[in-house]
Amino acid sequence: MSQQVLSIELREKAGKGVCRKLRSAGKIPGVVYGKGMESTSVTMSPKELSAAIAGEGGVNRLITLTGGGCLEGLTVIVTDLQKDCLKGTPTHADLLKINMTEKLRVTVPIAFVGTSIGVKTGGLLDPLMHELEVECLPGNIPEHIEVIVRNLAVGDSFHVSDLVLPEGVKVIAEPKASLVTVLPKPGSAE
Repeated sequence: MSQQVLSIELREKAGKGVCRKLRSAGKIPGVVYGKGMESTSVTMSPKELSAAIAGEGGVNRLITLTGGGCLEGLTVIVTDLQKDCLKGTPTHADLLKINMTEKLRVTVPIAFVGTSIGVKTGGLLDPLMHELEVECLPGNIPEHIEVIVRNLAVGDSFHVSDLVLPEGVKVIAEPKASLVTVLPKPGSAE
């Protein structure tokens, strides 16, 4: 997964009033925290943050911080992104300092690939999960996990145990859990 760059500014003041003023000035308040460091309040550009997490992989992208004094060059990942409920724009971001040699858990989207045999004969593809929690090194975070559904007939399911995962990636889910199933055509007696 590609690594992005995000410019930040350190801030000393915290609280609702300060954050409200930052947002009205077109900035996003945030916090950088992690193992072996004190939480640090920061501000960032909403445009830069959106660009850093845009596209596939989204908040799982590795981000290198710039312009943050003692945080310069730190690699982080977005752990919480609060958004305005009406506009959908970011209003606050939590950034976790990561160690590239320690495994972490992240949620990765599932990409269903192909058209199943069952759907071609009139069945319905019923995704039961749209994302999976995985554990891996930060440099091995997949943008998505592919589930190839081409060979699924009506009544068939694809389980966690059927996944072909990238090297070093472990799914944190029950192996027998179904990810997708093909249902019979509505109204059929199958």
